[in-house]
Amino acid sequence: MMIRTLSTLECTKLLAANRTGHLACVKDGQPYVVPFNYAYADSHLYAFSLVGKKVDWMRANPLVCVQVAEHTQGRGWKSVVVDGRYEELPDRIGHKVQCDHAWSVLSKHTDWWEPGALKPVTPLASSSMPHIFFRIFVEQISGREATE
Repeated sequence: MMIRTLSTLECTKLLAANRTGHLACVKDGQPYVVPFNYAYADSHLYAFSLVGKKVDWMRANPLVCVQVAEHTQGRGWKSVVVDGRYEELPDRIGHKVQCDHAWSVLSKHTDWWEPGALKPVTPLASSSMPHIFFRIFVEQISGREATE
């Protein structure tokens, strides 16, 4: 197995080519990691979610980490880690352009609202829960690739 470091360009290409990653946030010294769907554009990871634990934690501490990986031939893999900053895109005056841009970037993908719009609760309760657009500004990016 050979391991090599990916260039910044290779890392951003991997982010752009994928839609699912793992989002890590921390509150009061406790880490929390969840899978999430995203779309990459202009040095940001755009996402959509219902308000819940991850959003509450990112509001409390906007410093986050994202990991995106893909399997390659045989036992090979590529992995990118992003250190970033959470930014909520509220649906109100002054943020319309940002929200519209997030919707535009995300809507290029089929079923972009799933699973961000789904919660493991009864349909009536989840239909009244608020949803948000948010983005992660990519402050640092690194990656590795393993090949046989």
